[in-house]
Parts: sequence; structure tokens; C-alpha cells
Amino acid sequence: MEQQSKDPLHGKRLDAILEELVEYYNGFERLGEQINIKCFTDNPSISSSLKFLRKTAWARTKVESLYLFMLREKKRKETRGQK
Repeated sequence: MEQQSKDPLHGKRLDAILEELVEYYNGFERLGEQINIKCFTDNPSISSSLKFLRKTAWARTKVESLYLFMLREKKRKETRGQK
């Protein structure tokens, strides 16, 4: 019997994480307010952001941390019956 990982990032692709964050924050402008990096604030796109994040460990760490925060916020809102 295989053990499932409890890590919410396990098996999650970076492009899927980025797309969820862009959707949750209603676009790159608000995402750039959360993480002030050029790939989110200066002519952003999923493609250019992925190129930067794949090469830059500290930026990817920030994105992954924000993603985990977003998951906690969604769960908290669900338990309170909010959307």
C-alpha cells in the first residue's frame, strides 16, 4: 500500500501553482503586490514568469510559500462558509 504525501506541493507543477495564484489574486497586478518581483510587475505572462521562477530559487520559494498561504486562506474561508 502506497503512502500519500501530506505535502500540498507534492506532485503540483509550477505552472499550475502560478495559474492558481493568478486566478486567486485576480491577475498579475495583485499577485505582484503580494510578491514584488519584476516577472509579475513588468509586462507579466505565465510563460515569462515560469522561465524566471525555474531559474531563480528564492523567487520560486516565495511563490510556493504564497501558494501554501492561499490554500490555508481558502480552507479557512470554507470553514466559515465564505467564498
